[in-house]
Amino acid sequence: MTVDPARRDRALASLRGLSVGDALGSQFFVPAHYPLLRRGELPPAPWQWTDDTEMACSVVAVLDTRGAADQDALAAAFAEHYDVDRGYGPMVDRMLRQIAQEGADWRELAAALFDGRGSWGNGAAMRVAPLGAWFADDPARAAAEAQQSSYVTHQHREAVCGTMAVAVAAALRASTPAWGPDSGGALLDGVVELVPRSAVQAGLRRARDMLDYGDPGTVAAVLGCGRRTSAQDTVPFALWAAARHGGDFERALWTTVQAGGDMDTTCAIVGGVLAAGPDCAPPSAWTQRTEPLPEWVPGADLAGR
Repeated sequence: MTVDPARRDRALASLRGLSVGDALGSQFFVPAHYPLLRRGELPPAPWQWTDDTEMACSVVAVLDTRGAADQDALAAAFAEHYDVDRGYGPMVDRMLRQIAQEGADWRELAAALFDGRGSWGNGAAMRVAPLGAWFADDPARAAAEAQQSSYVTHQHREAVCGTMAVAVAAALRASTPAWGPDSGGALLDGVVELVPRSAVQAGLRRARDMLDYGDPGTVAAVLGCGRRTSAQDTVPFALWAAARHGGDFERALWTTVQAGGDMDTTCAIVGGVLAAGPDCAPPSAWTQRTEPLPEWVPGADLAGR
């Protein structure tokens, strides 16, 4: 398959932003770093990323070889690159172990979670921004491919809708050449239009109404910030932060971590969405602190350091 260099470049830029956000957010679970968070100071290097980035790397690798969210290829890649030390959630941890060690069928495992309802966790949304960047020329295609990618591990309607929302947001940010005063509202409007009716969509509508709120704590009290690790408790707040500070990577990420909650995941989402844009790369001081992307990701050596 011939890869469109523009698609790969966008996906890699988003992946790098996702990894920086993930790694930064994960640093503030370390008690010694709490004073730094209160002062708005960067933690010391190195910043290690988590399962958010590891799974996003697999998404990019599959897109690069298949050109789409091939579910079997995604499941195989997730299992192949699974690293117990990256902080996977218990359900996905068990799934990937069974796939890797027993050859289990991901379809049966994902469908059986939570008495057949499927997981509504935020694990599919946290990894999907590079897919949205890949399909920036067609946000509706980004939503459809995100749905396919979610089903490999998270099949509940809310998890699927959250994954679609993040992918669409990244696609729209990637196709916004310059961020302006009205861009945040337009981004959330575009996401709401392509996300099915759900608690996630309702949260996004509230996020749209709260774009003029400056206190992330107040917004998180209304929208959630991932404390329940559900898609509906995570995605609306993350996309509020991305929409409110869509032209300023640094400010958006500080806003996100100040709310607390599932900080590596909310920051991964915000970082992946914003870095998909042509004018919103992470600060070099942040990328230099962040663990490099793994060598098995196609083009990782070109993703910026």
